[in-house]
Amino acid sequence: MDGAYPEDCHTAVGGKRQQFGSRFLSDPARVFHHNAWDNVEWSEEQAAAAERKVQENSSQRVCQEKQVDYEINANKYWNDFYKIHENGFFKDRHWLFTEFPELAPIQNQNHLKELLSEKKRSEVPECKSSEEGSGLKIEQQDCSSVSLGHKAQPTPVEENVTQKLSHLEICPAEFPGSSATYRILEVGCGVGNTVFPILQTNNDPRLFVYCCDFSSTAIELVQTNSAYDPSRCFAFVHDLCDEDKSYPVPEDSLNVIILIFVLSAIVPDKMQKAIDRLSRLLKPGGMMLLRDYGRYDMAQLRFKKGQCLSENFYVRGDGTRVYFFTQDELDTLFTTAGLEKVQNLVDRRLQVNRGKQLTMYRVWIQCKYRKPILSNTG
Repeated sequence: MDGAYPEDCHTAVGGKRQQFGSRFLSDPARVFHHNAWDNVEWSEEQAAAAERKVQENSSQRVCQEKQVDYEINANKYWNDFYKIHENGFFKDRHWLFTEFPELAPIQNQNHLKELLSEKKRSEVPECKSSEEGSGLKIEQQDCSSVSLGHKAQPTPVEENVTQKLSHLEICPAEFPGSSATYRILEVGCGVGNTVFPILQTNNDPRLFVYCCDFSSTAIELVQTNSAYDPSRCFAFVHDLCDEDKSYPVPEDSLNVIILIFVLSAIVPDKMQKAIDRLSRLLKPGGMMLLRDYGRYDMAQLRFKKGQCLSENFYVRGDGTRVYFFTQDELDTLFTTAGLEKVQNLVDRRLQVNRGKQLTMYRVWIQCKYRKPILSNTG
């Protein structure tokens, strides 16, 4: 299929996947010795050829009538996709915990601890925090709605941070996961290839995971999965672009929002407002994590004439759509929404089919953006 979806192919070493950027191809003669190579440099000729290919496959656009159909019936096309493939198309994304340690169990505590440490260093430079375990425990006196149960008396700085954040604590009104202290939302969850590895790996009783998808078929597959636990997870149908439909959580209530190959599936003109709405759900210090298609990825180069909807935006043969980003485009989306850049990397990977002696050049972008702590409190 043109514009195929093989985004989750990762090389395991010793049963554990290495973080991208750790395997380099120094000798071209060894290209077929492994399944993938990281940070592969493109020659000027290769980059120019990719640009020419995109210009060629973009020269003939999909007619306006068809474009309207793909937008109006987008949920139908994704429902059809999941009815055909069910839960057998994508692999579980166990690489998540390598690339996004924010999702790992211990990170729930360390994330807030590090934020508070950063704040203390910037506001009170004369105060030195201990690097020993006892010092870390003092820093872990929580500054938001998460309580780690330490009984040491908070420092004046911690009391100040607590007071500043007090007005941001979640309303006690009941909502799914209201009693949790660490909340993760995945947008565009599909059949749960991200959600279930998180639930299986992170057994913290204070964790609650929300997941939504445009496709009601996908959500039904999540809810009927034997690993689905309503006491720890809430799956719901949601249109990322629907400005009139609210999320089932209050603003300033989420620690992490995950966007894995989902933002690229919506019309470019609607991306900014979608990110703006999501950013309001994050707690101060909360993180938005993204992995998506980069410009000149193999999938973009494979499209034929007549499949281009607009610049760098295409429709696949099954009616689903995909956009190919640059780092700057994503940075603009997130910073315009008031988030701070933590990471914005290109994963330029050479995948190899050793059996067929084929090489495939993949381009993905991985981002981490954080909501400023105390951003609205002066």
